[in-house]
Amino acid sequence: MSFISNLINGISLGSIYAIIALGYTMVYGIAKMLNFAHGDVIMIGCYVVFTTMSGMQFHPIVSVILSVVVCTVLGVVIEKVAYKPLRKASPLAVLITAIGVSYLLQNVALLIFGADTKSFTSVVTLPSLKLAGGSLVISSVTLVTVVACIVIMIGLMLFIKKTKAGQAMLAVSEDKDAAQLMGVNVNGTISLTFAIGSGLAAIAGVLLCSAYPTLTPYTGAMPGIKAFTAAVFGGIGSIPGAFVGGILLGIIEIFGRAYISSQLSDAIVFAVLIIVLLVKPTGILGKQIHEKV
Repeated sequence: MSFISNLINGISLGSIYAIIALGYTMVYGIAKMLNFAHGDVIMIGCYVVFTTMSGMQFHPIVSVILSVVVCTVLGVVIEKVAYKPLRKASPLAVLITAIGVSYLLQNVALLIFGADTKSFTSVVTLPSLKLAGGSLVISSVTLVTVVACIVIMIGLMLFIKKTKAGQAMLAVSEDKDAAQLMGVNVNGTISLTFAIGSGLAAIAGVLLCSAYPTLTPYTGAMPGIKAFTAAVFGGIGSIPGAFVGGILLGIIEIFGRAYISSQLSDAIVFAVLIIVLLVKPTGILGKQIHEKV
């Protein structure tokens, strides 16, 4: 029964990684940028929920909606201020800027909220699900997390395939200049991508802090790195790849922590990533792109 319990916990954690990874993979797939400040947007979203629920006594649903709105606006502002001027710059310049934005958000949170650990109140208050005569208990946070991940992934795929904005995203991901010549608003499309990714970061952050109820200015740092790893693992630029990579990463981490070593669980995760990339450099569902010269 402990194996099944660990598997469920792994799927739950992996679902959180998958939601974060969806933001990474969308931004990279469409704007060809690695937004390493994404993990800190998660942290900001958690602080919005913490402040509105604990300090202002808002209803959890209202707090989550406010968190999504704040993170969406923050994502657009970051793209306009930090990344848009570097659209033609080298990848190294964008990477350094992303790291700078990450440290900026962390230090702003330190100044406002302090370095002490806050106790986060779960936004999910539904009863747990008991199976096998009560010997297997699945928490409501786990159920909501897995369902939310599946719904978000399906919703994103339908959005990209069925809507005009989604088709514009596909066009921009193929060739920005050609898309602009065809009348696509490239700047607006990239801003929309950042907005969606940052909104997803808020949801992932709330679910993460509901499952692991502590909050500091560094809460989003490691989950952000692991979610990026999940995106690469599954095939960065692929929405199903981000989902698969996130789930597998969560399962590997929980099983590594349970059966090998809790101290080495992170090392095991990155070791598996290295092995996968040695065997299949594009990731599990990634496709090799051949560029014509």
